[in-house]
Amino acid sequence: MVRASISAAEARRAALAAQGLGGPRTGSAGARSLHAAIARMGVLQIDSVNVFARSHYMPLFSRLGSYERADLDRIVFRRRRPTHVEYLAHEAAFMPVADWPLWAFRREAVRARSGRWGGWAAANADTIERVTAELADRGPLKPSEILSVERQARGGPWWDWDHVKRALEYLWGTGEVAIAGRDGFERVYGLAAQVLPSEVLFDVGRDDAIRELVRRAARAHGVVTIADLDDYYRIRDQRAVRAAVADLEDAGELAPVAVEGWNRPAWIHRDARVPRSISQTTLLTPFDPVVWFRERAERVFDFSYRIEIYVPGPKRQYGYYSLPLLVDDRIAGRIDLKADRAAGILRVQSAWWEHGGADPSRVAEELRRAAEWQGLGEITVSRWGDASEDLAAALVAERHEHPNALGVSHLVRE
Repeated sequence: MVRASISAAEARRAALAAQGLGGPRTGSAGARSLHAAIARMGVLQIDSVNVFARSHYMPLFSRLGSYERADLDRIVFRRRRPTHVEYLAHEAAFMPVADWPLWAFRREAVRARSGRWGGWAAANADTIERVTAELADRGPLKPSEILSVERQARGGPWWDWDHVKRALEYLWGTGEVAIAGRDGFERVYGLAAQVLPSEVLFDVGRDDAIRELVRRAARAHGVVTIADLDDYYRIRDQRAVRAAVADLEDAGELAPVAVEGWNRPAWIHRDARVPRSISQTTLLTPFDPVVWFRERAERVFDFSYRIEIYVPGPKRQYGYYSLPLLVDDRIAGRIDLKADRAAGILRVQSAWWEHGGADPSRVAEELRRAAEWQGLGEITVSRWGDASEDLAAALVAERHEHPNALGVSHLVRE
């Protein structure tokens, strides 16, 4: 049934159900469940921060509970007949390899872009040509294995990349190179024809590709605005998104809906489900599709969120890398976690309630699940944050001093 209007709470529940949240978390998810969860989200964003767990592992834990991370590695890092591949499908993200043709418009935009790459590609055509030739001759390589280009000084606004790394990243953006896997967390680059199956090496036209991506974004969010659809795959062209929405309305896949408090046009996907209630307690990564678009997080959950990695320690309000805490259909808090792997301890660096908080015993159980998933046998809680006393009591946990109190700097990207 098409709904003319829905409440803010119904929109929240529809959004969470569309993302596969609120279901059972059995703690025994296998490859089939992992495949299904990734397909539902469409993309799995990658981030290098490894304070608690690398970001691409977290959304599956949030939806399925504990699982073997090696099972996900086998899915996303598979070398022969890969099922998934990395590309700029939001930011850097794992996506189904079958989606490669949809991104021709982005590959072309990288070639034409005058912003981030500036004149670098034109000025370094010889470097790009040498790197391409070496990959053709030797097969997939790590940047450190490229021998045909003299190493140059690093520096500037390029994450300390040298010319080889810049050439590889440029070629990846244009689609001439694909990611053949990772060694540890270091990318291995190969020519697209070396890495990808031949049946995906074609281009889908821009309008058709954007229409399909908007369709998927709408299904993944349940209830959406134009801005939500534009952000999900970082299309960055609201005019094209509006045209796609009009087509999907005509096809009966989207219907206009008024959402209480949103104060902007919205649409509901025909497959959207609006549960009467959702029962769950789970932690989210900052790069989970539920919260990665900060404007939507504020609109749907009344949750103002930023990552404070780059904020000087003494000026942080909540912590280095705080994780949103989802309880039922609300974001009820934020918890900054650190996996102290050497000591076998999960350290709650700070904990804060949002919107009245939640039952501490439910949150404590989720923290125990998180510790077990990471192979950590103990949990300690600092004294920073208005939820820290409640959680320490519920966990019967030892306390530790927050690093700021000891004059110790926070972790950096690993």
